[in-house]
Amino acid sequence: MSITVVRVGSPASLETLLPGTADDPGQPGPGEIRVKLAASSLNFHDFAVVAGMIPTEPGRIPMSDGAGTVEAVGDGVTEFKVGDLVVSTFFPDWLDGAVPSASFARVPGDGIDGYAREVVVTPQHWFTRVPVGYSAAEAATLTCAGLTAWRALFVDGAVKPGDTVLVQGTGGVSIFALQFAKAAGARVIATSSSDAKLERLKALGADDLINYKENPAWGMKALELTGGVGVDTVVEIGGSGTLDQSMMATRVGGHVALIGVLAGFAGPVQTAMLMAKNLRVQGLTVGSRAQQLAMIAGIEANGIKPVISDHFPLVELAAAFGHQAANKHFGKIVVDI
Repeated sequence: MSITVVRVGSPASLETLLPGTADDPGQPGPGEIRVKLAASSLNFHDFAVVAGMIPTEPGRIPMSDGAGTVEAVGDGVTEFKVGDLVVSTFFPDWLDGAVPSASFARVPGDGIDGYAREVVVTPQHWFTRVPVGYSAAEAATLTCAGLTAWRALFVDGAVKPGDTVLVQGTGGVSIFALQFAKAAGARVIATSSSDAKLERLKALGADDLINYKENPAWGMKALELTGGVGVDTVVEIGGSGTLDQSMMATRVGGHVALIGVLAGFAGPVQTAMLMAKNLRVQGLTVGSRAQQLAMIAGIEANGIKPVISDHFPLVELAAAFGHQAANKHFGKIVVDI
């Protein structure tokens, strides 16, 4: 018996990202669950793997996010039962506590096989419950993008009512950050290069909008919008190419959550401004299982639903990544399995 999978080709590229088959993983052993996957969602990290920007072995099954239904449970499983809807965790062995090694050697879709397949058998702690009322497609957006935004604001940061948060662009992390910040009673300044997308951000609750193509010095614009004080937190997805503007936008003693490299992996940093403003620039990579469960509780308390832009079937995963690379999406792109 076989299942459908998609594997990274050799050399890794969208052209060699092709569907195939694999042996069915069988029944779960002690402490394990068998999950019939129904959805995954695209992240930049996944794109970097399938496009060859992050080296991985040929034949790797990509995708870090996976949601589906428990089909069977092994002996000793106490957290789930057959029929439960579950969603994967990004670092399957980081359950709680301090951040472990930054190695991605155990991240699904990178160091080990991921969720671009129909069925998996894993230890039960590799998954969590999903928010009440969520579909598998909605749950699949949470593993990477949702939890990254949550940790930036509420674990590494302490966003509270009356704070000001700046979010960049209209990808999954930024939109989750907008939704979470508004639910916490914060003011949100949103940036984009598209006026049409800015209007959609406004409809989601953004209080102030900056077109960064029209305002290349958007950090100064954010300062103006805050009366010269600066924002409390920036959710920084650009990296070296936007970090200086983010620091300019931030108040003295503020927090820049560095979560992406879309505008550059390395580059000069204005260290004098970093010191003078007493800023805290903290890199982060997703979060722990305990943090994912806390996020799910927060989502349920506030009735938050993810923004899903597009759906693609699993066998068209390469086309989904092409759509992502063309920046045609607003929010999350979901793969239906």
